[in-house]
Amino acid sequence: MSAEAADREAATSSRPCTPPQTSWFEFVLEEALLEQHLQKPSPDPPPVQLIVQFLEQASKPSVNEQNQVQPPPDNKRNRILKLLALKVAAHLKWDLDVLEKSLSVPVLNMLLNELLCISKVPPGTKHVDVDLSSLPPTTAMAILLYNRWAIRTIVQSSFPVKQVKPGPPQLNVMNHIQQEKELTENILKVLKEQAADSILVLEGALKLNKDLYVHTIRTLDLLAMEPGMVNGETESSTAGLKISAEEIQCQVCYDLGAIYFQQGSTNSAVHEKAKEKFFKTKELIAKNGSSSLHFTIDEERLAGYCQACEVLTSSSDDASQQATPYSKIHSCMKSGKYQDLVKIFLEDNLTLSLPEQFRLSVLRELFQKAQQGNDALDEVCFKVCVCNTVCDVLQGRIIDIQFCQLFLKPSKEKIDFLLEVCSGSINLENASEELKRRMAAFLKNLCLGMEDLQFVFMISSHELFIKLLKDDERKLLLDQMRKRSPRINLCTKPVTSFYDIPASASVNIGQLEHQLILSVDPWRIRQILIELHGMTSERQFWMISNKWEVPNVYGSVILGIKDSLTRDLVYILMAKGLHCCAIKDFVHAKQLFAACLELVTEFSPKLRQVMLNEMLLLDIYTHEAGAGASGERPPSDLISRVRGYLEMRVPDIPLRQVIAEECVAFLLNWCENEYLTMQVPLPLVQTNPYVKLGQLLAATCKELPGPKESRRTAKDLWEVVVQICSVSNQHKRGNDGRVSLIKHRESTLGIMYSSWEYFFPPLQEPLVLTTILSLFVKLHNVREDIVNDIAAEHISIWPSSIPNLQSVDFEAVAITVKELVSYALTINANNHFWLIIQADIYFATNQYSAALHYYLQAGAVCSDFFNKMVPPDVYTDQVIKRMIKCCSLLNCHTQVAILCQFLREVDYKTAFKALQEQNSHDAMDSYYEYIWDVTILEYLTYLHHKRGETDKRQIAIKAIGQTELNASNPEEVLQLAAQRRKKKFLQAMAKLYF
Repeated sequence: MSAEAADREAATSSRPCTPPQTSWFEFVLEEALLEQHLQKPSPDPPPVQLIVQFLEQASKPSVNEQNQVQPPPDNKRNRILKLLALKVAAHLKWDLDVLEKSLSVPVLNMLLNELLCISKVPPGTKHVDVDLSSLPPTTAMAILLYNRWAIRTIVQSSFPVKQVKPGPPQLNVMNHIQQEKELTENILKVLKEQAADSILVLEGALKLNKDLYVHTIRTLDLLAMEPGMVNGETESSTAGLKISAEEIQCQVCYDLGAIYFQQGSTNSAVHEKAKEKFFKTKELIAKNGSSSLHFTIDEERLAGYCQACEVLTSSSDDASQQATPYSKIHSCMKSGKYQDLVKIFLEDNLTLSLPEQFRLSVLRELFQKAQQGNDALDEVCFKVCVCNTVCDVLQGRIIDIQFCQLFLKPSKEKIDFLLEVCSGSINLENASEELKRRMAAFLKNLCLGMEDLQFVFMISSHELFIKLLKDDERKLLLDQMRKRSPRINLCTKPVTSFYDIPASASVNIGQLEHQLILSVDPWRIRQILIELHGMTSERQFWMISNKWEVPNVYGSVILGIKDSLTRDLVYILMAKGLHCCAIKDFVHAKQLFAACLELVTEFSPKLRQVMLNEMLLLDIYTHEAGAGASGERPPSDLISRVRGYLEMRVPDIPLRQVIAEECVAFLLNWCENEYLTMQVPLPLVQTNPYVKLGQLLAATCKELPGPKESRRTAKDLWEVVVQICSVSNQHKRGNDGRVSLIKHRESTLGIMYSSWEYFFPPLQEPLVLTTILSLFVKLHNVREDIVNDIAAEHISIWPSSIPNLQSVDFEAVAITVKELVSYALTINANNHFWLIIQADIYFATNQYSAALHYYLQAGAVCSDFFNKMVPPDVYTDQVIKRMIKCCSLLNCHTQVAILCQFLREVDYKTAFKALQEQNSHDAMDSYYEYIWDVTILEYLTYLHHKRGETDKRQIAIKAIGQTELNASNPEEVLQLAAQRRKKKFLQAMAKLYF
């Protein structure tokens, strides 16, 4: 059975089971009335509804004497009803546009199948196998109509459909709707399966190049009277409505273009075919005129298709593409050249050729990409939105809400770009007065809506603003601004000097203080302070916020400045700069420090050096957070400034301890060991404890790994750290509030730090971290018993004892080790030696599950998740024994037995004892496949036999019976079997504990 016949049967079998009730007399009367009805100028009801009525009557199933439902009988009555439906379609000239709008898919499917039948298309034959040129014209036309409708229906089904709001629920109506929906889905499924064949049929029709005929009411009557002469050389074969070859090609090209365009969503190469068909359609319409077509084509839709295909198929270097802004925009979106996209929108603001909806659709697509995690597009979204907004302003449209949302927090960069777009979107010499008025109103409303005076000043002093608004309009605007906020004083020229900012006389002190707290712009801070001091000289404005903190070592110098305005300004600029530095806002910190440096240079060499020191620290932070994070070495100028700071000998300069710490850490991080060990001046080492520590660390790292006699520097570093960690009740705090590294007694190196953060600044060089970590681990192990010993790399270079154990604060040492290894793992989470230290710490503190996690992680990172052998210096016997103890204390006794095999000498005693435990929390017998030691497997067999555990005994026997475990095998085979089981077991353990 052909697909068409299957459709026909599906369509007829789903009709409600109602026996025919129309008599033959009524039927003949109905046919006569139809003839009169179709001859009326405006029949009522519409003729297309008669098709539904006739086909429903013809497809009603019958009921036999046993009340069994039968398919509709093929009798004369039903044949004439179908013929009547065909006559109505013929009256409508088989216009698919009209038929598709009024008929459902199942009804139209039935109608066209009846057309195929009456046109004598051979049943069971695929249309693609039929040579259209050898068929009579009406038969070929019937096949074309069916296949055109098929692909049109497929295309139409891909469009979104607005759901019709349902009325009150009625059971019979709902059942009918559901039946029709299911039938439509089944027909669509068949049509989509046959889509390739339908396309081939239509492609073949383009090669016919001859006129065809479609059935009319007259030819259908002839067929009814002379069924045997349908396709012979008689009047009925060439009679009917003539369709010219050009009209056929035009309609088929359009339908093929639509299906190719729809398929292009999954295969972009098909767009070329769609383009070819649509442009061919356009040529035929231009040649023959749309009025001559029997089948109308929506020319607006065709133009849209052509434009879309032109964009989708053009290459980036195609010269023709550059002619249209659509193709340029498509190319920019596809290649990610978003700055060029902004330029296109900006240029179009002058020509206004892009439709509003197209602009909005591009902006929506950019927002969607930005929401998917592309943060770089946020700026592009803003710029395109600004271009669209200015375009809306010039065309008198309402400003979009997205612009208002993006402009809630304006910035200098945003204002600059907005003014650039406004200037580039209007040609003042040629622009109409209406355009100028709209742009002036937009800029004026923008000023009125802003609270920050700096941004208002930027707009009001711009050249475009001055040209668009007359003097009296600008004066009126300034009056409105003053009424809203009396502190504002707008000028029309930009401020060029730091000291030229004018002060306003009448201001509200509370509002200005609030702005002073929030502002990070040094120019604005100075203006506010000038205005505040113009109001009152009694208050000290550096005290209005308790968040403004300056180290005590600086505070005494700053507060000694006699001029109150200068004192407030220096204090606030430094406090805000230090705060920005702490929150990593390095850009604003640099601006604030630069303004403060400019200010103090004129009257205080001491504060000038202080600011230079702070700017050095800021540059170190900036490099470490930027280029340094990606491994780029710092510029030589920065290294020279760091050395210069450490060697600085200017008297009476207040110094912050953290700067010295960061400078030494900076040199260590960038492996300036040669300078620290050989070139640093001796007086600097004797007077600066941080330089001393840095020198000892650099020398120790430089000699690793070295011979035993070269460990003198390691011993010196050990003694210094032991001295630092000695318990003392005399803590000295520096002027900046930090605990000093210098003790009250004669030693130049000082008191114990209780955390890594204050012991030494954050280091990042792995060798330096490893060295100091191993030193503290060794110091931790000196007093602890051997059970809780912690392993570390290079631990053997340190001395094994301390003369006075009681003087060392071992509790603080333990805390330091924990914080050190936690910090080190943030630098490199895949260092297996550091992971082993972390695991040993958890083991020493009885956190066995966490210890196993880190032991397994250490093995995983150095063996490609156990796909390679774990190096023996990672999984030493001590590590394996600790893993065994962890599993034992977690009651995972089968895991204990398996791990006993990992030791250089298998620990059978521990393994057998563990297997005797019956209260095990692990998977027990499911782990037997990981055992390769035959002795342990034999013991398991004996143990289960003794306990009467038959099933588990069989599992153990199956494991021991594997040929690769045969003791007669070569050593290489046995090792390979062991290695494979080790890998699987450790991977299973990792999945359990990770």
